[in-house]
Amino acid sequence: MTNTNEKIRVRFAPSPTGYLHIGGVRTALFNWLFARHHKGTFILRIEDTDSSRSTDESIRAILDGMRWLGLDWDEGPVRQMDRIEIYKEHADRLLKKGSAYLCYCTPEELDARRKEAQAKKLIPRYDGRCRDRKGPAPDRPAAVRFKTPQTGQTVVDDLVKGRVQFDNAQMDDLIMLRSDGVPTYNFGVVVDDSLMAITHVIRGDDHLNNTPRQIPIYHALGYPLPKFAHLSMILGPDKARLSKRHGATSVTEYHDQGYLPEALINYLARLGWSHGDQEVFSREELVDQFSLDRITSSPAVFNPEKLLWLNSHYIHEEDTGRLADLLKPLLILEGVTEDRVDASILSKVIPALKTRSRTLVEMALGAAYFFKDAIEMDISAQAKFLTPDIRPLLTDLFQRLSAVSPFTAAEMEPVFKNVMEEKGIKLSKLAQPVRVALTGRTVSPGIYEVMEILGKDRSLQRLKKAIDLIPTDVAK
Repeated sequence: MTNTNEKIRVRFAPSPTGYLHIGGVRTALFNWLFARHHKGTFILRIEDTDSSRSTDESIRAILDGMRWLGLDWDEGPVRQMDRIEIYKEHADRLLKKGSAYLCYCTPEELDARRKEAQAKKLIPRYDGRCRDRKGPAPDRPAAVRFKTPQTGQTVVDDLVKGRVQFDNAQMDDLIMLRSDGVPTYNFGVVVDDSLMAITHVIRGDDHLNNTPRQIPIYHALGYPLPKFAHLSMILGPDKARLSKRHGATSVTEYHDQGYLPEALINYLARLGWSHGDQEVFSREELVDQFSLDRITSSPAVFNPEKLLWLNSHYIHEEDTGRLADLLKPLLILEGVTEDRVDASILSKVIPALKTRSRTLVEMALGAAYFFKDAIEMDISAQAKFLTPDIRPLLTDLFQRLSAVSPFTAAEMEPVFKNVMEEKGIKLSKLAQPVRVALTGRTVSPGIYEVMEILGKDRSLQRLKKAIDLIPTDVAK
């Protein structure tokens, strides 16, 4: 499949018309892995010729997303709009050779003919009326069209899809340069891939039908064909094409929701590629094992729960120092002032939470009460657990805990047990009201662990405040 003596050169070429979506990231990842596996070159090219939709903001989002995922590029980013003269030179070559011609049909005329063809249930395609035109049309700007072969077949020997044949009679003369001199996708990509010496074009299979339109242009320009590998689309759990209705589809959203980049990389690598039954891969393992012949030709189904499981795995395995750096900005978003994010407390909170957190956002939500002066009490939890009948128990516990020193889990546990034995109650009857009093929530790490991290003063302050909230009269 791959000549070991060949210098591999691949590219990722997004259009900056929106966010960097999951399908695009997987394409970038497979190109990156293929380049790194073969010690080749990975090029980033920005296909920004759609001036009405391309934005600098989208370009920044693409670059930021690539950097966050660690998909570093060796060349680029190259912007197509900086290469307009190159496309014009290549179009002139084909005009002089007789492989292209000037087309003076207006957009209105083309639209009218398209509608007429559709009304007759014909394939809407350019009718070639300018193909043999002699001389220019006055006062009309000209586009440049390629003379597509009208007979025979164009064959794509795809490294993923296999051999695919296309009937040339079904294809029309595509526009290479619009009348404003800007190239179309199918022309620009051939020129760029040729001049950048791309050896393998690895892209989504939505471009498979473009490939037989591009191959004749390679031939006409005298450039060698790259090898093509078209990746099947990604489907949602309902087997429809992945879209926003299935949840997050943008890299930025996964970053903001608290996913680790290595979890997303690991998951996307397994979407349509496999290495035995292995599910968890380090980046080094992915580079070492990746090959195009392990890519499946069938669509891959995106499973959010599996990604969440992988993310929790990577959070569990990550060291406390890195998690602390990632958690700080999320705690600030949760209303913790920057000066309250105490590093010593954070170093205790993270080990207590990371085994139970699936995302960094979940961890931040579960950690915020350790850093705030005042906690937000869950109303339903308060109503259920901070009841008049529990007030005497909490008061008794408060008095006993006031005498505990040092304020450690080992010293607190006997106090709880003594209260439970004397009152004839189980731990849940006592611990759950204390948990709500200290955290405002019904779920947290172990209650002794929570109290030790909070410290004696804050634990007692919160416990006293909760006791004061409880009505003194038991409902008759």
